[in-house]
Amino acid sequence: MKQAFLVAGSLIALAVSMPAHAQTDDNELIVTAQKREQALIDVPQSVSVVNGATLEKQQAVTFQDFAKLVPGLQLEQSNPGEGRLVLRGVNTGGVASTVSTYIDETPFGSSSGQNNGAILAGEFDTFDVERIEVLRGPQGTLYGASSLGGVVKFVTNRPDPGTFEGRVRGTAETTDGGEMSYMGQALINLPLSDKAALRASGFYRSYGGYIDSIGTAGSDVEKNINGSKSYGGRISALFAPSENLSIRLTALLQDFDSDSGSTIEVDPSTLSPLYGGLTNSQYVPEFTKVKYRLYNGTLDWDLGFADLLSSTSYAIQDVTLRDDLTTPYGAALGLPSDIGLAQMTNLTKWTQEVRLQSPSDESFEWLIGGYYTHEKGGIFQRIDLFEPGTLNVDPLLPNIADIFTTSTYEEYAAFGNATVHLGPRFDITLGGRYSHNKQFVDQGGTGLLAPPALESRSSEGVFTWSGAAKYKVSSNVALYTRVAKGFRPGGPNLLPPNVPAGTPQTYSSDSLISYEAGIKAETADRSFSIDAAAFHIDWTDIQLFTVINNFGLNANGGKAKSDGFEFTATLRPTRGFVFSLNGAYTKARLKTDTDPNVGGLSGDPLPFTPKFNVNANVDYSWSVGGDSEAFVGASLRSLSKQRANFDAGFGALYGLDRPIIPSYEVIDLRAGVDFGRYSVEIFAKNLGNSRGITDVSTGGGLPVAPNGAITAGIIRPRTFGITLGAGF
Repeated sequence: MKQAFLVAGSLIALAVSMPAHAQTDDNELIVTAQKREQALIDVPQSVSVVNGATLEKQQAVTFQDFAKLVPGLQLEQSNPGEGRLVLRGVNTGGVASTVSTYIDETPFGSSSGQNNGAILAGEFDTFDVERIEVLRGPQGTLYGASSLGGVVKFVTNRPDPGTFEGRVRGTAETTDGGEMSYMGQALINLPLSDKAALRASGFYRSYGGYIDSIGTAGSDVEKNINGSKSYGGRISALFAPSENLSIRLTALLQDFDSDSGSTIEVDPSTLSPLYGGLTNSQYVPEFTKVKYRLYNGTLDWDLGFADLLSSTSYAIQDVTLRDDLTTPYGAALGLPSDIGLAQMTNLTKWTQEVRLQSPSDESFEWLIGGYYTHEKGGIFQRIDLFEPGTLNVDPLLPNIADIFTTSTYEEYAAFGNATVHLGPRFDITLGGRYSHNKQFVDQGGTGLLAPPALESRSSEGVFTWSGAAKYKVSSNVALYTRVAKGFRPGGPNLLPPNVPAGTPQTYSSDSLISYEAGIKAETADRSFSIDAAAFHIDWTDIQLFTVINNFGLNANGGKAKSDGFEFTATLRPTRGFVFSLNGAYTKARLKTDTDPNVGGLSGDPLPFTPKFNVNANVDYSWSVGGDSEAFVGASLRSLSKQRANFDAGFGALYGLDRPIIPSYEVIDLRAGVDFGRYSVEIFAKNLGNSRGITDVSTGGGLPVAPNGAITAGIIRPRTFGITLGAGF
């Protein structure tokens, strides 16, 4: 940490002494990380902001696209709409999230460990998004459950009563070894009066596949099996009868339809692709359908002495899929059939948050609030035995499993935050939150592998807190320190009566405490800016899925820690030229052994966390006459090697340590001309055709693919595209 402070001192000197000669935008960057509008430099914690214009220019639509713009943001994913976010290395696998996803004032996704929330992070389309804020480190005080690693927050554009606006965009892409892809987006902002407006946007994206199946019965090769579609839209109405009162109603709909995951068969020891290309062995056609529905009403009322905000939301997150289990279950059951798993994962979620906060003040600011959520979840699974080469259920074979698990999660929370300004330069911010949740889960079903009918309950209260101190060296340089606690709710385990002693009926929340010190600095003309932070995290009572006394369950196991340094530096030496460099060093590892059935040992790196992550982005724009402007740009993303998830069964089956994911780099290029009303853009993604790995399936002791192979999710191969746009 001493070295980090020496680096910070050097950065201060650089920011203060750098000459002010560039002409830049004078608008301050405003964020809502602390649930009030503030200049980014005044927020005493590590926050990255990516605005909508940058997302659009860089064709950054998905998590994988905009991870290059955020230091330390990692993604484990092999299927659209299904992904696990990781910040600061806070990840051990498992079924509950460590990074919370928000859209405006609404938390999206399951709060509990009963509904696969960890791998179902809300991946909202970025079209017509004002900005994305990424809050690193625990956010338990203001954002509550399952924000141990941080928060990814999508802030959408509000309807504007003062402007009539419309835009359309169309894109065509070609991918190396795959099919064509096509996208279209449109929006309209319609003033209804000087006090009301309506804003609507929609999108459709069709991605061609690029992975071939070599295992489909009746055919040697089936081409491009992993095509996918994403489509939906958002409509928002704003009514502001006075300067002090506004009401916003929003409905969001989004669907992902994919034919198969972006996984290929690889060697279990090297993770190198097998069979000379991007191939998989699919016997039962796979698909995944993910559905988002979100309805929100937000009231913002300036009462004079304070501002009252109320946000009410109802959300639906449904996943329907079919997975091919022919290889693992065929071996385990000794059956000649093609075997498929049909699964539905459903979540409905009501949330209500009310906040009362003081106006901005030079001496004291405060915020108090209450939060409530009620969630219903269900996981329904059926194993089908098909006649080989068909989707006809074999009538001569028995029912293997038709099972369900349903759950409810209810949480009440109260929170507060206060900032004391001890003079014009020094601030202290303190916050706390008490949360109490009650959970219920039951299961049942029919078939040879069906579990017994069981139910279980749990109840738990948790207090989280945060404290930060900020010192403003000048109006453009701020130093801060922050200590904060985050948590992830515990829950019930489904166990029969009279289980052996030591079998946990429930598991507790896990929590971490983060220590952070950072600097935010910029020159007076904003030609140079730096945001850097060093951190240390202690994580205790880690939630892990394991086997105890022959029962598969969630349990608390041991400790971990993470140390690191993150930075984002931006240079604007002349008008139109922007160079940014961001990166992270993260050393996240276990402090104690896990349960032997998990397979982690003290000192082992935490999964899907590269030690080094560096991203460079450069853009240059210039006038080409009249209102026309041209631009060119490039991006480089570099990740060092990382480890796959813990899996003791993988070691037992293959006699290998858990896989090491090789390092890789991705280069993107872009160029275009904006004619004012019309625009044309060309781009290349993954120019070097890197085969970066984003997910590894090791099987938990069962074979994943034929001939001893395992599967790995990969990034999209080299892609070239063109986008045409028009606006009015």
